[in-house]
Order: sequence, then structure tokens, then C-alpha cells
Amino acid sequence: MTLLLEAGSSEGRPAPLRIAVLGAKGIPASYGGFETFAEQLSVRLAERGHSVTVYAESDQDAVADSQFQGVRVRYRRRPQWGPASVLAYDCACLWDARHGYDLVYMLGYGAAWACWWPRVSGTPVWINMDGLEWARSKWGWAARAYLRCMEWVATLTATRLIADANAIAQRLQNVYPKGAPSSFIAYGAEPVREGSLDSSALSAWGLVPFQYMVVVARPEPENHLLEIIQGYILHGGEWPLVIVGDVSGATPYQQRLLQYASECVRFVGGIYDPRQLACVRAHAACYIHGHSVGGTNPSLLEAMACGNWVVAHDNPFNREVARDAADYFGSPEELARRLDQLVGQWQLAYPERSRRARDIVDTYYTWERITDAYETLMYAQCRSSAALPHPAEGL
Repeated sequence: MTLLLEAGSSEGRPAPLRIAVLGAKGIPASYGGFETFAEQLSVRLAERGHSVTVYAESDQDAVADSQFQGVRVRYRRRPQWGPASVLAYDCACLWDARHGYDLVYMLGYGAAWACWWPRVSGTPVWINMDGLEWARSKWGWAARAYLRCMEWVATLTATRLIADANAIAQRLQNVYPKGAPSSFIAYGAEPVREGSLDSSALSAWGLVPFQYMVVVARPEPENHLLEIIQGYILHGGEWPLVIVGDVSGATPYQQRLLQYASECVRFVGGIYDPRQLACVRAHAACYIHGHSVGGTNPSLLEAMACGNWVVAHDNPFNREVARDAADYFGSPEELARRLDQLVGQWQLAYPERSRRARDIVDTYYTWERITDAYETLMYAQCRSSAALPHPAEGL
């Protein structure tokens, strides 16, 4: 799809758009992938002159709008209804956003049935399909059935489906050929330059630079933490395996993981300070990535942005992102072989592996590049939209 006027030109540039981003907890980001995405995209779009609103959770009614780096943050109450809380919050945001925007962008499809509301007013609605959410083991059978149904409903209610991995976009086209068109725009990452992070923070965990392996993941079966630990033990090397994530023993799966805790297999909990987490990544001998049901996974991109030697679970999503900058495994035994090879080659091969990982991020996954792709597609979507009232009017 071609933009009629070159992005960045001043003369005759298309009018700024009024964009609503829904489905995140809010900005600035302090939780997860959708929040980071919402912040990075919305701030950059606002810098380019667009009027951007990001909806955010509140625990009370009637909270005044605020501003964050040129982005309007509009609060809606999230009720305390257990698992239904997120659905109620998303619906409240969609109801509020049904007038006054050129484009509504919903992150996630749990409330896909309510995405009709803005469309009744003629507003295009995009839905970010967020990988194979219905396949995640954290959901019970009823939630999985609901999410699988909502995946189908999203193909009917959305103007366009957005996938952050080409493999997800292809699947949507194959499974739902008569549904809404789908477009692929990846997630982004901030490049981390070599030597830009002080390694002194590692002392908090007793780690030595480039003498440990790291995993950053939620403790869920589809992230293959158990298989990673088993493969690491079969490898039997001297570098400890550091697992970053909230493994508290709250589930049977977590309890099984903790049975392997030792001086060699270290569970350090969650690290929520971005610079500390980047420091742990950037000074690891390698990053082991076990995610298997997402699209473009933020943790994998951030590891590559740090120049990590990546060993990733072998699936289409990870191969699409890491390409030839990673080794791949499908079983604990294969992981053990990959780690044996890595240790043997590390001194000579690490500089080139690190450079290649950073090059891929610089070429395909910088946030500026991702914002360029979104802005172009947004203009193409909205180029014939009628003028709408300003979002602040009549709400």
C-alpha cells in the first residue's frame, strides 16, 4: 500500500490523525508488552503531530485526563470482578471511544464483540491479535473456548487485523479467508550499544559478566522453562543458569520448577527496573528463549538488542525474528548440545554473533521503523474518512 505523500514532507502533508489506543493498562509502561508498545508508539505518533489518546485503568470513577509526553491519557474504571475485570474495562473503553476518533486501535481481542460500537459511527477499528492467546496454558477450558471464539469474532468486527509476526498474519488469512484483512507490523526494541551499561549492578545477584546464561520469562509451560532447565542440567557446564521471572511456587508447574533450584539454577525473581534488566541481559554469555505461542516476542527482541547470543525454541515465530542470529532447540537433549557447542565456540564466535543480533534489530525492529509502518498504514486507512468532532467534544 503506497502513501500518497511522503511521510516527513511538510508541504501538502496529510492532516494529523486522531487515534485512540485501547487494551493496555496505561502509560508510562510499568507492566508488560502491550504497555511498552502503547507508550513507544503513541509518544512517537504524538511527536509527529497526531492527536493520540491512550486509555488507562483506574480503580475509581471520574478521574481527570492527564498528559504524558504529548499523549492524552484517558482513564476508565476497571471493576474488581476477577477474570471478567479486563473484559469490563475494555468494554468501557470501547464505549467511550465510539465517537471522535479517526481510528480506534484495540490491543487484544478479548472484547472483540464490542468493537462494533465505534464502527457504528463510521470509525475504523483495528485489533491487534497478540499471538495465539487462546493456546496459553494459564487459561482454563472455558476461557480458552471464549478466546478462540473471540478470535473468530475479531475477524468479523474489525476493519483490519494487525499481527506482530508474519506467521500470525498468514495464519489469520488461511483460517479466516473471508474475515477482515490482516497486516503484519512487528513489535519494536530500543538498540543497546555495546559497553553502554555498567556491569556493577550484577553484584546484587552475585553474577560475573559473561559467565552465566539467562532466561527472562513468565513461568508458564508454553515458555518451556522446565525443558530449558533440563537441557541446562544435561549440558552440565560451569556457568549458572539465571531465571528472571516471578517463580513463587503459586502453581504446580512453578513448584516443579523450584525443585531444580540450586547454586547452578538460580531463580532471582522479577527484575522490573528496565536498566537493571538490560544490564543482566547485556552481560550474559547467552540468552535462552523458550516462548512458543506469541508473535514477535518482546523479550527475544530486547535480548537481540543487547547483542545476546540467542538459543531459541524452534518455532516459526522465533525463526522469523532471530533468523540466522540464533541457535535453535526442540528438546532438552538438543538444547544441551547447543549449549555445549556455544561454550566451546564462545570466545571466538561471540563478537560476530552479537553484531549480527544487533544488526537485525537495527534493520527491522527499531521503534522509529515500526512507527513509520504504522503511520503509513493509518494514513492509508483513514485517507477517505470524513471529518469527526474532536475527542474532547461531547464526551
